[in-house]
Amino acid sequence: MTQKIVPMLTQITGTHEVAPELRRQLVDCWIAVTNAGGAAGFPFPPVHDDDVVPVVDELLGRLDPASNRLVVARFGEKLAGWVVLRRDPFRLVAHWATVHHLQTHPAFRGRGVGSALMRELRTVAREELGLEQLRLMARGREGLEDFYGRLGWREVGRWPGALRFAPDDTRDEVLMLLDPL
Repeated sequence: MTQKIVPMLTQITGTHEVAPELRRQLVDCWIAVTNAGGAAGFPFPPVHDDDVVPVVDELLGRLDPASNRLVVARFGEKLAGWVVLRRDPFRLVAHWATVHHLQTHPAFRGRGVGSALMRELRTVAREELGLEQLRLMARGREGLEDFYGRLGWREVGRWPGALRFAPDDTRDEVLMLLDPL
């Protein structure tokens, strides 16, 4: 019987926890995912360091134990994927958070990295942050609704024609909810 190898998941709550090697791997992963056609925040590949580095630095600068968490997945020393959980501190909406930038490096696709990251994020949201629900927005016509659906998420709406990639490629932005956690 073959034993399944699972990624090691690590939660990061502050910039001080991000070594230069990890920062570089986050940038490289985002570039690889985007340039392979992934729906991870940069809609118009190709992207390069000068596109991604400032965004990664901004994302890392916002890490905070109470409101912004980063979860990374590794196989050994290699970054396999990552995801961000962002909570608005405004009391009216402090019971939920938004998932951003889930991505699996193309070299590690098909190994359960994205699912493992999402399950870990759900646990962090519920057990550490005391959240009641998670939300995300996904690019339509990528099969993402099915992926998230297998993890317990449900579609709650769409912004029709919200994303225009080319004159002949306009897609919905799919609104999804995980509730209860």
